[in-house]
Amino acid sequence: MPLIKEGVLAEDSWQSLADEDELREGPIVVTLERWQSERDSLLARNTPLGVRLRSDQSPALVAEDLERFGLVALEFPKFNDGRAYSYARLLRDRYGFKGEVRAVGGVFRDQFLLMQRCGFDAFEVADKAAVEAWEKAISEISVTYQPGADARRPALALRRNRPAA
Repeated sequence: MPLIKEGVLAEDSWQSLADEDELREGPIVVTLERWQSERDSLLARNTPLGVRLRSDQSPALVAEDLERFGLVALEFPKFNDGRAYSYARLLRDRYGFKGEVRAVGGVFRDQFLLMQRCGFDAFEVADKAAVEAWEKAISEISVTYQPGADARRPALALRRNRPAA
């Protein structure tokens, strides 16, 4: 699937593995269940590791191990299940996760900005033809009012730093 990262189409170096797949060389993303059952052998590999959480699996389940992950993938099983928004914010604000937070599953262009504001920095998009629309969405809104988990400064903070006319 195409990956949008830092606003552009990016090469995905991570391999997502199903629970029954054999371990492969290089960076891998495993399910929470696989992490819990094979934790020691996965850590022994000494290669980048990511975990994929379903929408009913809170980041609290891996909070103590977050420093071991370079990526946390949060699933959007359908467009009206927004728990991953809250989970991304928890990862960034409560747990201080600095790695990649990736949106996977039902990820749509019109949700991009909110996802980014909540702390997502990578997005798996289903349709490669839609990548141009995603890139356009990144620049559509340049000023926000509320603080978010991203680096954007809200309008009030920008206004305070503006020189007097």
